Amino acid sequence: MTTAANAATGAPSTTAGRLLSLGRAEATLLLRNRTALFTAVVLPVVLISSLRGILKKQAENNPGLDVDSMLVYGSVGMVLAFVVYYNLTAAYVGRRGELVLKRLRTGEARDIEIMLGTAVPSLVLGLLMAALIGVGGGLGLHLTVPVNPLLMLVGLALILGTMIALAALSSAFTKTVESAGITTLPVMLVMQFGSGLFVPLEVMPSQLADACRLLPTTPAFQLIRVGWFGTDGSAAATGFAGSWGTAAPHLVTGTVWLGLAVWGAVRYFRWEPRR
Repeated sequence: MTTAANAATGAPSTTAGRLLSLGRAEATLLLRNRTALFTAVVLPVVLISSLRGILKKQAENNPGLDVDSMLVYGSVGMVLAFVVYYNLTAAYVGRRGELVLKRLRTGEARDIEIMLGTAVPSLVLGLLMAALIGVGGGLGLHLTVPVNPLLMLVGLALILGTMIALAALSSAFTKTVESAGITTLPVMLVMQFGSGLFVPLEVMPSQLADACRLLPTTPAFQLIRVGWFGTDGSAAATGFAGSWGTAAPHLVTGTVWLGLAVWGAVRYFRWEPRR
């Protein structure tokens, strides 16, 4: 039962019902916005088509680089970056400018429900696209089955949580939907080049690679990589048990960054435009 139906009948609404109602409304707005839909669906695919050429050139100087596995890993990461982080930042800014967020706060929905409800379509679309790339690329390129699927899920949950918090934080410094492309650019560049999506960390100078491993989104992406391939590129691949040891530093660093991102979002997120 939706929130509107509950209000009409006098029945108390539930968290799941409120999230579903908010997500359905946000999905409708996303489908009507051709620019947002293009950015979320078409642009990542265009970038993915150029990623293979970039990785092949890097493999020429690094013969041990597995281009196929890095192609799938980088493609999944880019899809999540555009569909979840960028698209959600623009959504928060747009709903704030339309006073939708302010009006929602006067209803039954709690603040966290409003933020998560707005994120539902981006999360669902991002996960669907990532799954298609992961399964299709894995089968088409004959990649190995994941070493530790549980670790992949942990990394996925961590990166999605971090992206939602970063989107909320970025929206606080974004005045209009049109300027979201500028304000999100630093984080997008960090994700693409500092998290090993475009340039694998193992081909970087060691000191630069160590610094990149401490960036906000790198640990979660590395958890996904370790869970799938058993290595983050810094050592030989391991099995299920060994992958936990490899993942431990990334898990700690990623959890710290998630906490900082959530704190920043709570501290700086704005529910209505500045007058």
